[in-house]
Amino acid sequence: MKQIIPALLVVFTIYSCNNPKANITVTTTDNEKLVKEYFDHFNHHHWDMMAGMYTENADFKDPSLGQGIVKQSRQQVVNKYSELNKVFPDIHDSIVNIYPSGEKNVIVEFVSTGTAPDGSKFELPICTIFTIENGLISKDFTYYDNFEDAE
Repeated sequence: MKQIIPALLVVFTIYSCNNPKANITVTTTDNEKLVKEYFDHFNHHHWDMMAGMYTENADFKDPSLGQGIVKQSRQQVVNKYSELNKVFPDIHDSIVNIYPSGEKNVIVEFVSTGTAPDGSKFELPICTIFTIENGLISKDFTYYDNFEDAE
């Protein structure tokens, strides 16, 4: 019996080290935690803390920034969301689902809501693809319908 337990430990250790799914699970879990922390900072309007989760100059795709990929510094992220917060003081994002995609990407489906100074409310479904490298967000590609309904 004393010989079986060490043998099982060796087999388990070798299997764990050689199982690529085990390594991806850890990375995915870390990335999901990072994304949840990001949304927690967003919902508490901690713009400096949220911006600190990005690389110094991250790539963004966002209809509010124009077409194509735009580099943004952490300070530009703080400025953007501070201005948005002035227009919508109760802005809040609710995560619908998180979809891990490989070792670096996390896709987040969420709904953004808020109330404008005139009392009008909005509810906007959004999808963002985050690329995470070395524990920081290096790319933030956000997609939403930015066309108003024609009546």
